[in-house]
Amino acid sequence: QVQLVESGGGLVQAGGSLRLSCAASGRTFSSDAMGWFRQAPGKEREIVAVINWNGEITHYADSVKGRFTISRDNAKNTVYLQMNSLKPEDTAVYYCAASSDRYSYTASRYNYWGQGTQVTVSS
Repeated sequence: QVQLVESGGGLVQAGGSLRLSCAASGRTFSSDAMGWFRQAPGKEREIVAVINWNGEITHYADSVKGRFTISRDNAKNTVYLQMNSLKPEDTAVYYCAASSDRYSYTASRYNYWGQGTQVTVSS
């Protein structure tokens, strides 16, 4: 059974940092794109950052550029999201996802999803 399990969410003050982790099991994702998405209350799910299969290509939503960094460790089948200078508008449930493509910035191409981890940024 394929599973993606996120961890590292929590409550942080504005300006603070969090590091999210997503551990995959059930299959290896070393040839697949991975991504982080988020959904705030009353809003649609949006892409935060994606990374290609070998970590050489990344893409970020404009709202997080310069503050968030996505990375991966294929040996550990894990992807990370380092979030710095957090803002209240970053508050959302953050989801990890994997695509069968080597790189994709299209949410519909991501077919494995975690359950999500809550990130709350207080002002």
